[in-house]
Amino acid sequence: MADAKDPYSVLGVSRTASEDEIRKAYRKLARKFHPDVNAGNKQAEERFKEVSAANDILSDPEKRKLYDEFGDAALRSGFDAEQARHYQRWAGGMGGASGQRPSPFGGAASGGGVEFEFGDIFGDLFERGQRRSRGPQKGRDVVATVDIDLMQAIRGTEVQLRIPGRAEPVTVRIPPGADDGSKLKVAGQGSPGPAGAGDLLIETRVRPHPYFQRHGLDLHLKLPVSIDEAYNGASIDVPTPDGHVSLRVPPQSQQSDKLRLRGKGIQRGSDRGDLYVELDVRLPDKANDALAEALKSAKASYSTPLRDGIRL
Repeated sequence: MADAKDPYSVLGVSRTASEDEIRKAYRKLARKFHPDVNAGNKQAEERFKEVSAANDILSDPEKRKLYDEFGDAALRSGFDAEQARHYQRWAGGMGGASGQRPSPFGGAASGGGVEFEFGDIFGDLFERGQRRSRGPQKGRDVVATVDIDLMQAIRGTEVQLRIPGRAEPVTVRIPPGADDGSKLKVAGQGSPGPAGAGDLLIETRVRPHPYFQRHGLDLHLKLPVSIDEAYNGASIDVPTPDGHVSLRVPPQSQQSDKLRLRGKGIQRGSDRGDLYVELDVRLPDKANDALAEALKSAKASYSTPLRDGIRL
């Protein structure tokens, strides 16, 4: 939304408008330009999108506060308010030949100025001021987010990344045990510069697994078992990061009972988590008259009435 229109102008409200005034203005315009009442009208459709986007900003107190302070820059992906304020303080003290201070939002705080993209802040916040007193600078740091699946996170994996200024992709080894939000710094693999390359800063995102859940280094698995396996006990196969292992289900196990496989979780360095198996007792899904008759006699096998004491 870097080129988004001013949300106050879009909704036709002042910058001091109350939440109620903003809500009323949005509802009025949304009814007017809603696609349901403007079928086939592309202009109305675009206007409705603008109105919705403006309301999304101004109806959220935090987004509105940041927009009022930083303008369109606050809407950019990855925006960091603290870094922006840090830059403003630095830029404000830097001054300039014209007496204007450069603005990181494009233009200047008063009059003209320099264009600045927030992507620059992460790797070289002070680069502009340092260039005047120092020689050649290193290249910029590059920030990358890498999506991996759970098994890649557990076992480690290699990824290839395209880096601005480099002709060939950079191959990076994600070490075993990476978690969602883990950060990895690869020195000297960022963008090239006169005094050497910057660093490559990687953050991992681990895609959800359909069966396993992760809590730190522990894994949790909800595993179906038959009524025979739960009641009579059984040895069942369980998948783990090291392959299938045998798990002993005790007789008369109950729904949601949890069994632990020690040391079968995720390993990171010398630390190793456990695997917790939650039993999910499944009834047969096909009709069986003999089984139905046999189960009728099961009532006598309960030590206490199942619903005894449950009351409002």
